[in-house]
Amino acid sequence: MNIRIFNHYAHPNTLPGGTRHHDLGRELVKRGHRVTIFASSFQHSLRQHVGLRPGERWAMEDADGVRFVWLRTPPYSGNNLGRVWSMVVYMWRAWRLGRALPRRMPDVGRPDIVIGSSVHLLAVLAAYRVARRHRARFVMEVRDLWPQTLVDMGALSPQQPLTQALRWLEQFLYRRAERIVTLLPFAHEYIAGCGVAREKVVWIPNGVDLSSASFPTGPDEGREGSDFVVMYLGAHGQANALDVLLEAARRLAASGEGAIRFVLIGSGPEKERLMAMARGWGLSNADALAVVLQDLPLYRYGISLNKLFDYMAAAKPIVFAGAPANNPVKNAVCGLTVPPRDPQALADALVQLAQMSREEREAMGKRGRAYVEEHHDIRKLAEKLESVLSEVVHGP
Repeated sequence: MNIRIFNHYAHPNTLPGGTRHHDLGRELVKRGHRVTIFASSFQHSLRQHVGLRPGERWAMEDADGVRFVWLRTPPYSGNNLGRVWSMVVYMWRAWRLGRALPRRMPDVGRPDIVIGSSVHLLAVLAAYRVARRHRARFVMEVRDLWPQTLVDMGALSPQQPLTQALRWLEQFLYRRAERIVTLLPFAHEYIAGCGVAREKVVWIPNGVDLSSASFPTGPDEGREGSDFVVMYLGAHGQANALDVLLEAARRLAASGEGAIRFVLIGSGPEKERLMAMARGWGLSNADALAVVLQDLPLYRYGISLNKLFDYMAAAKPIVFAGAPANNPVKNAVCGLTVPPRDPQALADALVQLAQMSREEREAMGKRGRAYVEEHHDIRKLAEKLESVLSEVVHGP
């Protein structure tokens, strides 16, 4: 199959952040398929363009056999109108180049199937238009439920004209997709509420490339000092609720638990308000890893967090603060779970974990590793995606 994927924020694994489509695409290429990903050259986590030389509006790059088509879009900082304009420009340029690419580069060929992936719906709309242009099959991937995520986060009100327009576009795309792939285990309940048949929705969560050398699984060697290190790696944004983690750290320091240290690594709009980036730490030197969620109605449809599966692959115990419909940490028995927005409960759990023996913590970490090997190995997820796409193109 000749597969095109439209994802504004896609990137190869040489850049920070989620690499879902590069990883899935690489596995599909190994299975004999051709995969082309249309992505923005502006990487919002790095605040810089990648893949393009000065003056270029688009360029193509090979990453492990996966073609990346980099589209120049305007830079922005934060979640503002500049980011919205970047989405609009991505949609326009992705549609125009996606329509014309077989003529400009005949070796790319016409697609058999086109996947449009949210975060934002304009990327999916571009994919739909390209699929129609080439008479290809159209599949929609739902990574975030827009506009419901924006409503639950307080960025939009349900009655706003923009919200209503996004709901119309969302349902328009749901109806026209031949399959809807979702990362959230219970998103079919939301999508069915939009008038979509349940059998049209397929769950394929995020996964982990377990062959990566970045996931040490043995016991730590060469640790110095007696501090118990709690580490967070990932985005520093509103949805990550890191203020709760910092409040737990403050309470532990005030109570005399000074031997528990906190290291936060990452970037995002909340970074300056939260904590300066900790430098010089590697993942293998952490004693425990933290995931902290907001208390949002959105999580009744479940979660599929890249960082969580990466944590589990690293064979480290996890403290999970949240109450989503699914809880991989609880399912795998690989850590402790506390309610969301409760810094004291989080602090108490960290103390409990610090007081466990190293053997108990290592056993937790091994259970997490076994869980992702069974349920989130990217090779198994790619096999499932291949089956779904093949059924769309060729029939059951």
